[in-house]
Amino acid sequence: MKFVSEPTITEKIRKMKQRVKWGDSAIVERNIDQTSLVIDDGKTDDVEFSFLVVGDSGTGSHRGHSPMRRIAELMIPHYDECRFMLHTGDVVYQVGSSEYYPKNFIKPYRELIVGGEHYKKVAYDRMVFKKPILPVLGNHDYYDLPILFGLISATTLPFRRFIPSKLDIEVGRHGSHKGDAFARAFFDYLSQFHFPGELALHLDEYYTAKTDRGRCLRYVPGQFTRLPNRYYTFRYGGIDFFALDSNTINDPLPLPDTKEGKAYRLSLEKRRTELEQEQEEIRETSEKLNPNKPSDAEKIDDLQSKLSQIEEMIVDIDKQLNTPRITVVDTEQLEWLKQRLIKSWNSSYVRGRVVYFHHPPYVTEATKWEQAQTLAVRSRIRKVLNEVAKEVDSLTQGRPIVDLVLNGHAHCMEHIETLDTGNADSNINWIVCGGSGHSLRRQREEGAALQEYLSISDEQKSQVIARSHLYVGRNGHGSHKRRPYSGLRIDVKEGSPPKFVVKPLVAERYQREWHQPEIESFTI
Repeated sequence: MKFVSEPTITEKIRKMKQRVKWGDSAIVERNIDQTSLVIDDGKTDDVEFSFLVVGDSGTGSHRGHSPMRRIAELMIPHYDECRFMLHTGDVVYQVGSSEYYPKNFIKPYRELIVGGEHYKKVAYDRMVFKKPILPVLGNHDYYDLPILFGLISATTLPFRRFIPSKLDIEVGRHGSHKGDAFARAFFDYLSQFHFPGELALHLDEYYTAKTDRGRCLRYVPGQFTRLPNRYYTFRYGGIDFFALDSNTINDPLPLPDTKEGKAYRLSLEKRRTELEQEQEEIRETSEKLNPNKPSDAEKIDDLQSKLSQIEEMIVDIDKQLNTPRITVVDTEQLEWLKQRLIKSWNSSYVRGRVVYFHHPPYVTEATKWEQAQTLAVRSRIRKVLNEVAKEVDSLTQGRPIVDLVLNGHAHCMEHIETLDTGNADSNINWIVCGGSGHSLRRQREEGAALQEYLSISDEQKSQVIARSHLYVGRNGHGSHKRRPYSGLRIDVKEGSPPKFVVKPLVAERYQREWHQPEIESFTI
């Protein structure tokens, strides 16, 4: 049985626009930019500052221990010194349901939430943050339950025997409702205003920050902490941050209607059947284990991780098999990124650029590095950077178009640097921060060097385009298996271009105990 369903890109875009009343006349009349925010903390002009990063955190199913909470506790001593926290997506597993926000987001991050000392009383759609939490959408934040599975899951507990009870897959009565739970948790949900003049009053109270484009949302820690849209930008300490929704730029290209394309389709269909069979074998194995026995609990955790991996592989195969002849791509968002990067390079107030989104274009995690979605996002981000490079070539003086890219999706922490790709994504530092709670993944057996084929017809000719400098993920086997969960502290230093000092914060589960290994900071 397929455990998740996902709306189409067209539906994701349409629903999110409705929720923020995109382009409403009251918004247009006030010249409001719905893709910008200003953090009003009185410190945005500081040239040196720090921020935190987490990703793929939103799970609580680890049988008596919480990696997500461990990482949150590691960050508590840094809260006073750090200005905000970025989240690279998958805020709540498995299907982004509002039912799981109290357990999988509010409880672990309660120190950052107003009223968090009484976290059980905090409504997921009424959260106010003491320090800014600035997330992007992950794929799980858009997921829903297939109709059949949803009907089974929504019934009373005795019927839970129809689903793998020993593998806690964290589903309740419903899913995200096409990303609605995330939108209600973090967006300024303007569609809630129905009465005449109600929207206008709200805009005049909260969209008062000035930009060179007009007005935008004023984000006030401790008072009003909403996001204007699913993709947005803000400036802090002379650094422009760009948050993207990669869930609308990740559909693969359609399979070619050729002999080779048809053969590849058959191989995908065969692989999908094999994966479904493997899922069933995992469920059967899990039913023979006793979750109250420590050694079996470890095995169940491994099986749950494997089941999650298989589900992601099936989703990627389905995207390839079901991609329409004309691929839908969120061109509006990509054009927005292009124009804002060009504008950023033409501003004397900007000394650096950070982009963050969920799906990593470059990664060596075993299940993600060659996924069709990975390659699709790489191609589309590369195209944008190439177009920007043409416009700002005289300004860059050899610098890359962006200084740092942060991603999630791959359940690990990894630092990758692109080499000469022949494109404008060369010589960029990419950091994957997706190991903050959910089951961790191993690095691929092929190693740290990523290659790219020069042409589809000549697969023998390839070049190394990126190299992994650091990988923190599941490693070892049996009693020597290690699970190092992670978050990041990043210190931004004075200068143009700026330096970023990256400090991994790691809590490792080893032999049923928690350890705190020190991983040396690195500068980029």
